[in-house]
Amino acid sequence: MGSLPSLRDLLGLCKLKVVSLILLTAVVGMLLAVPYLPNLFLIVVASAGISLAAMSAAVFNHVVDEKIDTKMSRTDRRPLPEGRVTRNQALIWGFFLGIVGISLLVIYVNLLTAILTLISLIGYAVFYTMYLKRATPQNIVIGGAAGAAPPVLGWTSIAGSQGIEYALLLFLIVFIWTPPHFWALAIHRREEYKKAEIPMLPVTHGLEFTRVQILLYTVLLFLVALLPYLTGMSGLIYLVSAATLGVLFLGYSIKIFIEPENPHIAFKTFKFSINYLMVLFLALLLDHYLLMTFGVSS
Repeated sequence: MGSLPSLRDLLGLCKLKVVSLILLTAVVGMLLAVPYLPNLFLIVVASAGISLAAMSAAVFNHVVDEKIDTKMSRTDRRPLPEGRVTRNQALIWGFFLGIVGISLLVIYVNLLTAILTLISLIGYAVFYTMYLKRATPQNIVIGGAAGAAPPVLGWTSIAGSQGIEYALLLFLIVFIWTPPHFWALAIHRREEYKKAEIPMLPVTHGLEFTRVQILLYTVLLFLVALLPYLTGMSGLIYLVSAATLGVLFLGYSIKIFIEPENPHIAFKTFKFSINYLMVLFLALLLDHYLLMTFGVSS
């Protein structure tokens, strides 16, 4: 127990798949912030700072949720529940990642991005993980603000506060996407959340109510995802992509609603929602550069 943990176990605390999605939305925010290709060094160092801060928040999430993780098959093989990393080692690792990440942003990027990143880190690691997650079935709605911040962080790292209203549209998309994304997983893992005494919506309000909420949020997401086009931020390539992805997401949500006996549809919806966000942001990027270079989308 006193031995040093392996790098693999330390990285296992960092939720690298989640961080990769965070990084994608942040980089898209950077590239959309200006009508030219930003400085490569600034992109790399801002990406590193934001990613390290996100990894830090993930480590603290593991520390706080250690006891809960032992009760769920999805999480009981994580490094902390299995004793491959001690609590103190995880805390040191988390602080190290956070300090390095925020320092990179302060020194090489700008103070605004560093402050917003720190607020997001604290919001997720402390406010959401330590309080909201255990306090209310609306945990993922309220706490979703921290997860929706990366596009804004990416934007401010390149453009500061200039054009921040467009970055807030990206924030809004991720914010509205988060509940149907996570509630689909919560339906799939309902019994485990119930066993761990986490007040997720399917546990506190039942499966039928949660299915209705997923459908309503997906309808709202369909509309919100059109805003970049309606505000002139993007063009037809993005519009077609957003509409197509939105219809597909609605299809999954409707299927959850009308096929409550289907044991697999909730998890399929959860997996699709990840691809939805990735492709949507890549479509924003493709549209931006084709419009900038060829005027294709105009």
